[in-house]
Amino acid sequence: MITKITLNDVASYKSQTSLETDKKVNLIYGLNGTGKSTLSNYLHNRTEDKYKNCNVEGLGENHDILVYNQTFIYENFFESENLKGIFTLSKENKDAELKIANALKEIEKFEKELEIKNKSLDTERTSLRTKLDSAKNTIWKIKTDYSGGDRVLEFCLEGYKGSKDNLFKHIFSITKPTDKPTKSIDNLKNELHSISGSNDRKYSELSQISFASSKIETETIFNKQIVGNENSSVSHLIKELGNSDWVKLGLQYISKEENEESKICPFCQEKTISKELIKSIENYFDESYESDINLIKKFLRDYSEAIQSVPNTALFESNPKFEVHKKDFEIKYRAFWKLIEDNKKLIEDKLKTPSVSVTLNNSIKALHELNEVIQKINVLIKEHNTNIDQRAKVKSNIKSTFWQIMRWDYDQTISSYSNDEKTAISKAENLKTSIKEYNSKVSEQKEIISEQQKLTVNIEEAVANINNGLVDLGITEFRIKNHSDNLYKIARGENDNRVFKSLSEGEKMIISFLYFLELCRGKKDATETGRKKIIVIDDPISSLSHIYVFNIGRLIKNEFFGIKETTKNPETGDKIVSWKYKYEQVFILTHSLYFFYEITETKHDVRKETQNLLRLEKNGDGSSFKKMKYEEIQNDYQAYWHIIKDESQPPALIANCMRNIIEYFFNFVERKDLNNFFLQEPLNTNRFQAFYRYINRESHSLGQNIFDYKEFDYRDFKDGFAELFKIAGYNEHYKKMIK
Repeated sequence: MITKITLNDVASYKSQTSLETDKKVNLIYGLNGTGKSTLSNYLHNRTEDKYKNCNVEGLGENHDILVYNQTFIYENFFESENLKGIFTLSKENKDAELKIANALKEIEKFEKELEIKNKSLDTERTSLRTKLDSAKNTIWKIKTDYSGGDRVLEFCLEGYKGSKDNLFKHIFSITKPTDKPTKSIDNLKNELHSISGSNDRKYSELSQISFASSKIETETIFNKQIVGNENSSVSHLIKELGNSDWVKLGLQYISKEENEESKICPFCQEKTISKELIKSIENYFDESYESDINLIKKFLRDYSEAIQSVPNTALFESNPKFEVHKKDFEIKYRAFWKLIEDNKKLIEDKLKTPSVSVTLNNSIKALHELNEVIQKINVLIKEHNTNIDQRAKVKSNIKSTFWQIMRWDYDQTISSYSNDEKTAISKAENLKTSIKEYNSKVSEQKEIISEQQKLTVNIEEAVANINNGLVDLGITEFRIKNHSDNLYKIARGENDNRVFKSLSEGEKMIISFLYFLELCRGKKDATETGRKKIIVIDDPISSLSHIYVFNIGRLIKNEFFGIKETTKNPETGDKIVSWKYKYEQVFILTHSLYFFYEITETKHDVRKETQNLLRLEKNGDGSSFKKMKYEEIQNDYQAYWHIIKDESQPPALIANCMRNIIEYFFNFVERKDLNNFFLQEPLNTNRFQAFYRYINRESHSLGQNIFDYKEFDYRDFKDGFAELFKIAGYNEHYKKMIK
């Protein structure tokens, strides 16, 4: 069923306008020249190039549009005089009819299933498109994050920055890495930065730190308790004191004056130290003791010099690659430095207290760990130097790694859509298979119909129906008869030679409409299967006298309008009211408000449910459709008055409506001679000459009324129109109607 007709840029439809409907029956009223013929001709042949900006929505593949208008009459009568044959189903072959009816029911059932399946397929496709658009928008963030401005990795997006589709297809084609990429985006930026701009040069590798005095740390002398001569007379006393280091230290405070008999004790400050005691104490600290002390001093000196040879951190910090491992280097350097400083302190303590055993820490492991960090820095330096030599390859590797990172980071979006796509494809394939099966079933039923119709075709019934229709309308002067297998023609009595040309316009209209009626009821050829028909009827009473208007209206209502059916709900017993239609949809266009009123349903509830009333109007902006209320229906005479009050209407339409009003009122109602009125003041002045030339019927018949619409002045025409009624004595009528 047609839901929307859009007309644009054709004939009087200067701009886009739409006819929207949800009803089976659509009644359209419009004066001549408003665009009714353009609408019906478009529906008759939508493929013409002039209709390229027009559109019809809701029309299915199984729909045929049958149009009755002047084009239909010309195609079927004026060219050959022969009417194309119409095939109808024979009523005698009941078995064939039953098979055809059953086949039509099956087709209807299958088509409903097809509609459901097709809607499901559309839903799946729409849903997948929505998910695809969402995934594309998410992936597009890569472009916005890494392109534009000073974004250094923008080169990775070359070829994918201008299209969401291309970017999505590219990342979708990349296989997800097995493991998360070890490098980060910052790493890639640093790599690229390292071979660009001021960093575009090679760096020297860092030297390993050496510490030659690490062997001192394992010397056994530090564990040795260094004491004096055991044979000294004071050895026993020193042992009792338990601190030879204390005694040794005290010697340096004893006076060296030779003339003194007794020396002052450095501990008690009394003259208790004799020369003999001093000699005995000095004898206790013999050459062996001094030798050990001197060795420790040497170790301290060598160890201190080794510490001083350890390079400062500034030597390493000056290299740009140091920054990567800076923290680790500082931790290891501080650990090593503290260890050797602590060892130096232990050696110094040993010198102060030789009798105390000490153990130095081994610096080899700490130094090794520090040099390992230096080695890592050197690896980066080597990579950098290699990258300088192979810039193109480095950029290629950066680009490859960049997309590996993107693929990993956006895996949730890609995997989610991939799963949705697989599910949707699976569902779509199942639906397509089902649709194919139902289409095959429909074709099988159509084949049944086609085969059965070959047995039931009867052209005689169509001929009889048309002739009976003529008799019903009171037309007995002519009839139609068979001409050949699928054609029939018009005959008047026994004469059938070019009779059509002798028919009046009204008779031609009637016979053509009855022919169209049979065409709607029957089929164009014997193999045509059951298709849904949309009927378009354009002004079927345009040339008819009023005596036939009612009959044509009755024919249309009986054939094309719905029949009310009342059934009961088998479960609740409630009444169910529905409307049964022979045809899928009908559009009726007319310029006659009388005819429009005749075919409009008078009951408000029924009209609201079954009919769509529309008005086709035209003004300076072109033709357009408007919703029409039942209360707006007036007779033609009133409608003409309505038009002339609207200054925005086209000049031709306003002038034509004025002439129709004057002809109707003065020639049919009052039967007055217009010429007498135009001889009087002020209608005989130059101001109203253009108005007079257009209104004067005699000038029409003589072919002298050549009217240029540039002459049209709305105020002059309207004032002349008013003066005519005033001079004729009908001023009150004018005032009433102009309101």
